[in-house]
Amino acid sequence: MTDTQYGIRKATPVLPVRDLLVIPHKTGELVVSHPAFGSNTYANNLAEMQRVYTHSAEHPRITFREPTTSESISACAYDFKTLAKPEILNPRWLQIGRIVRTSEGVYANPPKDAQGNPIVDEKELKQLLKRKKKVNGIYLLDNNLAFIPYESFTTGVQDTDTFARSGLARGLEYVAEAETFNLKLISSKENYPRGVNVWGFDSVDKPVLRVAGLFSGRNVESDRLLVCGYDWIDDGDGGCAFGVLKK
Repeated sequence: MTDTQYGIRKATPVLPVRDLLVIPHKTGELVVSHPAFGSNTYANNLAEMQRVYTHSAEHPRITFREPTTSESISACAYDFKTLAKPEILNPRWLQIGRIVRTSEGVYANPPKDAQGNPIVDEKELKQLLKRKKKVNGIYLLDNNLAFIPYESFTTGVQDTDTFARSGLARGLEYVAEAETFNLKLISSKENYPRGVNVWGFDSVDKPVLRVAGLFSGRNVESDRLLVCGYDWIDDGDGGCAFGVLKK
């Protein structure tokens, strides 16, 4: 006699499954996780991106990396009314990427040191600007690093056009043109009839590392896009973040 149990044995997935969203970005395409990671702190969302997932026979083992602010904005803008707005911005908020607020402006996508930590030292960051020229009031450097002087944008409530032409919008979206495309689409009157409210991008005496975010206003801020620059990396309200597929 044998103890073997005959019959069908169901497969058990070894790796968690992740869908992928393919979107246009700049002059090419970008593949991001769907749904976005979260809701959680930015640090925890980044940790989840580094886990191994499976998608298909074509992509049996996949991992994700941290997006740039420009990549996050492209992912957010794609089919915005159907995807990001109801899934992320209305109930929670989108963590678009790291920024460093300093005494003179905001650095989006700060470079990392040899240990992989974002550089926060203002003197070191300012050294990177010496051989660069302003483009429509902001600095666009290598690897999506942008420096956005405070005089290039205003905080508070503003209309879509004012925001889309501001240094903040152009630096976060990393565009040299005088006006953004994706942030203008996201903040359009069709999506947010009452415009935009920019806050949490104040000058500081000592540089601080934060996460910039987008979310739909609630209560008195309803029908308005909120653009914030105050959230902590490893604390604060839980948000969502798109992971970019590692090739």
